[in-house]
This record gives sequence, C-alpha cells and structure tokens, in this order.
Amino acid sequence: MSKKLISFLLVLIALGHFRAQDKAEKALEVFSEKYPQEKIHLVFNKKNYIAGENLWFKSFVFDGYELSPVSTSLFVELYDSNKIQISKKIFPLVNGQGNGNIMLPESMKEGIYYVRAYTTWMANFNEDFQTLRPIIVYNPSSPQKLVPDDHEKWTASAYPESGTFIDGINTKFAVRLQSKGLTPSDWSGYVVDAEKPDVKITSFKGFDQNVGAFSLTPKTGKKYRLIVNDTKGNQQTLDLPSVSDSGIHLQVTSTNEAVKFSLQSKNIAPGTVYKVIAMMSNQLVFKVKSVKILEQSYSIPTNQLINGILQLTVFDEKENVLAQRLCFVQPDQLKIKKPALQSLSLNEAPRASNSFTIGQSPDDEGYSVLVLDGNSESSEDENSLLSTLWLTGDIRSKIYTPAQYFTPNHNSEALDALLLTETWKRFDWKTIMAGTYPTISYQPQPYISYKGKVSIQGKPAPNTAMNLLFNMPDKGIKLYQVKTDANGFFSLRGLIFEDAIKFSYQLNDPKIPKEQVQVIFQPDYAFIPFKGSLPSSNYILADRAAEDQPTAEVKRYMVTKSTQSSINEKATLIEEVKLIKSAKDKTRELNEKLSGPLFQGANETVFDFVNDNNNSAQGFQNVLQWLQGRVAGLTLEMDMGNYIPKLRGSTVSIYLDEMRIDPSQVSTISTSDIAMIKVIKDYFAGGFGGGGGGAIAIYTRRGGITGSVSNSTVPSKLKQITLNGFDKETPFVSPVYGNDNFNSISQDLRTTLYWNPNLQAQPKEPSTVQFFNNDEAKSYKVIIMGFDSKNYTPVYYNESIK
Repeated sequence: MSKKLISFLLVLIALGHFRAQDKAEKALEVFSEKYPQEKIHLVFNKKNYIAGENLWFKSFVFDGYELSPVSTSLFVELYDSNKIQISKKIFPLVNGQGNGNIMLPESMKEGIYYVRAYTTWMANFNEDFQTLRPIIVYNPSSPQKLVPDDHEKWTASAYPESGTFIDGINTKFAVRLQSKGLTPSDWSGYVVDAEKPDVKITSFKGFDQNVGAFSLTPKTGKKYRLIVNDTKGNQQTLDLPSVSDSGIHLQVTSTNEAVKFSLQSKNIAPGTVYKVIAMMSNQLVFKVKSVKILEQSYSIPTNQLINGILQLTVFDEKENVLAQRLCFVQPDQLKIKKPALQSLSLNEAPRASNSFTIGQSPDDEGYSVLVLDGNSESSEDENSLLSTLWLTGDIRSKIYTPAQYFTPNHNSEALDALLLTETWKRFDWKTIMAGTYPTISYQPQPYISYKGKVSIQGKPAPNTAMNLLFNMPDKGIKLYQVKTDANGFFSLRGLIFEDAIKFSYQLNDPKIPKEQVQVIFQPDYAFIPFKGSLPSSNYILADRAAEDQPTAEVKRYMVTKSTQSSINEKATLIEEVKLIKSAKDKTRELNEKLSGPLFQGANETVFDFVNDNNNSAQGFQNVLQWLQGRVAGLTLEMDMGNYIPKLRGSTVSIYLDEMRIDPSQVSTISTSDIAMIKVIKDYFAGGFGGGGGGAIAIYTRRGGITGSVSNSTVPSKLKQITLNGFDKETPFVSPVYGNDNFNSISQDLRTTLYWNPNLQAQPKEPSTVQFFNNDEAKSYKVIIMGFDSKNYTPVYYNESIK
C-alpha cells in the first residue's frame, strides 16, 4: 500500500486517544515500510488442459492492495504431483503485470500439476504465500485417470470469536470444514451439554463447503460438545473450549458504513488500560487506548477505507496480545470498476465474426481479456482476481472456491465466519515487537541482471574500460562502454530482452592482446528451490480400464488440440502477428529501429517526430522544455543556465543517439533534426549503474550512426558472449474465418475464442475486441481484468453474453 494511501488512513487514528507511539505501533511501522508483502494472481486461458497443449497465463503482482512496484521479474515453475520440476521460466513484470506461457509436454501423464509463481522478494518470507495453482492435465493414453476424491474424510474445527469463551458472554462460533478431498456441500451441526447429550442447545446449517456459524452463551462448569453431520451419514463430535470465568472478549460487526466493535469482560479489575489496534495490509488505520475502553462501543468509519481484510488486536498494559479478530471491510459494497461493453455485434452462427468495444476510461492502463465458449469453465470460477486480492493472497489455508465470496450474489455472513477461523500470518506481534524481522536474503533485481568479471592473464583487471559491441539487424553495430571496479567486476542491470543476445567485447587499451583478456558473466538472479509440500487436491488417480472412453470434455480437448495445430500451421508469420493483435505500428517500428538492446525500457514513453505531428516542439529553444508537462513526473531545474531534468525528484541522464551528453548540449539540437525522444522511467542497462533513475534518450534523423562501429566485420574478429534473457511467449493464434488459409479447418470446438493479456486502453476511443465463433457456441463468457491504480480499485467483468 502506497504512502499516499497511508496518509488518509491515518486520519482515523484521531478517533482514539493517540499519544506517543508504543512498541506495537513502532514495530508495525518498521514492518510496513521495510517489508512490503507481494502476492500474485494468475489467470489461465482456460481451466483444464490436455498433454501437448500450451498453457497461457496473465499475472498480477500486488503489494497489499495495489499493483507492486517492487519486483520486475516473475519466476514460474511447473511441478508434477511428486514435486518433480517439469519446467521453469522467467518473465518480465511491467507495473506489476506480466504474461507468458508454459508448454505442457506431450509425454505428461494424466494428473494434477502445480504452477508455482513467485518473485525473488517473496522468497524472503513464508513460502506459503507464494502462488501454487493446481491444474488438471488430461492424457487419454495414460494408464491412470483422474476421478474426484469424494471418499476422503473431512474434519471439523470450532473457533470462538476472538479466541475467548467466557462465562455469561454470548459468543459467536465459526465451524470450519477441511479435507484432503472434497468437503460436503450439505452439512449441519448442533451443540449439546455433555451431561445432556440428547438436548440440543442450538443448531445451524453450513453456509457452504467451507464454513458455518452459531452463537452460544456459556456457563462456568458446563462442558459443551459440537456434533457435525453430512447427508451421507458421516459425523464428527468435538469438545468446545473450556469456559473461562474471567477475561476479555472482542465482538465485531462489519457493515457498509462502519466496523463496530466492543470489549465484553468478566471479573476484570477496574482501572486497567487496554489498547485496540486496527490494521489493513500491515498498516495502522485505527487506535484506541483508554481505561474506559470496556465501558463503550467503538465504530471505525469505512467511507475512507478500501475493501480488504481488517485485523483488530487487543493489547493489555504490557502489550501482550489478549484477543484478535479478522473481518472484511464493506462486505456488501465491493468497490469494483466494471468495464462497459458497447457496440456488441454478436452472431451465434458457426465461425461467425463477433465483436464488442470496451468503453473509454482514462484511468485504465490496459485490460486482460478472455472470451470463452459460454459453456466452458474458467480458472476465475474458482479463484478470481478479486479473491486473490482480498482474501487468498493473505490467507493461505485451503478454501473451497474462494471466488464465491466476491460474486454479485455472495454471502457476506459466510465470509465473516470464514475470517473468524483465520489469524493474520504475515507477521507475529510478539516477534516483531521483540525487534526480530525477516532476514532479507534476496533483493529484487531490476529485470535481467548479470555480473561480469574482467581478467587479464588470469588476474583481475581493476578500473578498466571495456567496449561492448552489439551487431543489431537493421541498426548496424551499437557500441557501449563499461568500466570495472577496483576488483575487476562490473554489472549489467535492467536488461530487457527475450531468448538470447550475443555481443562482442574488447578492452579500450589496444596494447593488450585479446587472447590475454577473459570476461566471465554470471546471472545476478536465481530460481529459488521449492522447500514446502504441495497442497492436496480434490482428485485421485484410478486405473484406466481398457474399455474406458474419454469424457466429452476430454474428447473436445483432443479435437481442439488437433485443430489448434492446424491453425498454427496455416497461419503465416504476418497473419500470426495480425491475429494476436500485435501488429507493429510506425512508432514502434521506429523505436525498434533506433534503440539498441541496452536502451530498451519496460516503462518508457516514446515521442515520434517522424510519423506524429509534434510541430509544437519547434517553438521551443530547448526540447526539454517541450517535454515538461508531457511526461508524468518530469520536472526541470535551472542550474548555471542549463535545464536539468528530473524524474520523481531524481536527476536523469541525457543521451544523444545513445551517447551520454551534458545538459548544456541539448540546446544545440534543432528539433527539425530529431527523429524520436524516449523517456525511460525505470532501470535500463545503458545506464551501467546509473540507470536506476531512468533517462532521456534523443535520437536524430541519422540515429544509429553516432556511436556505431562502421566496420561490420569487427565483432567477428572479437570474442563473443551469449547471455540468456526472459523466456519468449509463444503467440496465441486464433483463426480468421473468411481467410482462405483457415476455411479448410474441418472441426472447431475451441473453448478459448479470444485471449489478449495486454489489450491497451485507448485514451480517446474505446478498445475493440474481435473474435470468431467455434462450431457450437450460443453464448460467450467474457472476462475483463485490470487495475485502476489511482483509486486502488480492481477492474473486473465476468459475465455471459448472448
């Protein structure tokens, strides 16, 4: 959660008796500032797969309740049920979002597999908070098949509100079901006095497959038992906690207007000072400390809070934790920005063209769009973007279909009961108040980073200048210079490229023979071994009989797999690029033509002086003046008569045709000579240690000549190095019916009709989605996701349309 959000949350503290910070508040402030908590949501292009298919995914990485600025690389791994790693890949994150694919090998046996996703920063904390998503992979040729595990026994646990059960105080209990397989959907329970087992004191019916609730006012000396039954005759009996004759009980009610709480007590000495702290995402939002706290109720207004989990903790005078409670803020008033679908042109005829537009929204940076056959299931049906953001990203216990708690017809009473069974596990109060915080072993590196060491005749080469030469198609040879430190080391940070990149190197000193020079590179990032256990699934493997036939779903996947192979073969490269909606526009082509590999930034703003009308720049003597106001966060300061550009308060370097220049030289550049200006707001490798604050790169209409090596044979005469970058995503290809290349496809049963993880929002016009029907669909399931960073609000649409 950003500091901007903190500023208006802390206003609520004035409702309490706030004095100097105590130990808990200080510890919480340190933890919040120094240990941001990332969590990841993955959405797949469909729910289940067949061996030999591609799995495409989109990732959202959050820090609390906003997109995370911490990490720029996402590590994705695939495991089988025996925890054997099948695949591992790394993908870039831009403003907390990324996408990619995993090829599921043809040889995979039918079973449950697990997609693990994490950032290096997340590896510093409890491994349970990393993302582990089970997927079903079918394979009709496997000797075993998957069947639902509905024979596994379930267990029930009872949780009194705030963890206390005190004589004479009415207490709400939540009953939680857990199982390695499926829990029952229809179940109930009742409470009896152990001495009178035939008399029911209270009864209840489960809300869902996770939880139920009841209330009970206990009496000292009584022993209470809970009996839980399902409709199949299974039963479990458990003793409720012993009744205490003294203590403090925290009661909480969450409504759309406020979170109300009170402290009930029994046999507590008067004059004792208690403190209640409320926090969201590890940040303080409310505090009250008083000797009269037991005498009144309190209300935390929710009009300035966001949706999410609120934790209330009760402390005594010595700051011991007496009671805790989790609840959800505004459970029946979910702040979701729902995109507007417009200009619907739908045709249910086989292979017909369909389209719609997403209404203009200036706050949205872009959307992820998935269109499925209306009868198909999505990974969002079980764990949605909303449930990850607001629930499972911070609650790691097994929850059956957590997405159900944030649908339009959700049961907020069930959600409250679910949270009553949970505790906040991002940190432990006692531990952080003792000054013990997580050990940071992994720092978030900017994109792809490498360490290099230069040696001459086997000895380190300190403070040595070395040239790196990149031979780029259509760009000529780009030359960059690096310098080693006192131990002969240098680093390349913020590299953004896919697959592999080759370059040559030579020392600046021509007297040193190249045979005596050795450069060794090693990645400055690493995949982190998975130490934990895989979660249980709702399926087991059973032997496949010779007469067993594939299910209708598997048959469909088999046909789709064959169809997709035919689609891929028939699509030419040009058509494929067109199909995935990534046709290069002129500005992108210019950027790729002029920019070298070290001047690629994931977060960059490009001004095209060749294809766009930027004539207004000609009215400025210094192009930096023209840039101000056109780039968010860019300011200018005058120093010795020169304009010094700054981004977010940090001075940025200026480059002319990728050669660093002094700010005084910018005024000598005529705007008529400029082909492109690029403002990089993030790490980029061309900065060589100084690239963390970004750059302003100016390219002239002869861009690529300055700073280039004219002799194209030079690299071949030098030693070459190959570095691996991000894994390249396989394009998602859909047919374009009406095109002769696709008309010969015999059968089309695709479940995924459209997949675009990066549909750019248009600033002045709606964004268009076009797709072609399969042979059967009569309705379409449309899922649109994004995030409004200005209002800390998820953008979400998940509905069927006809």
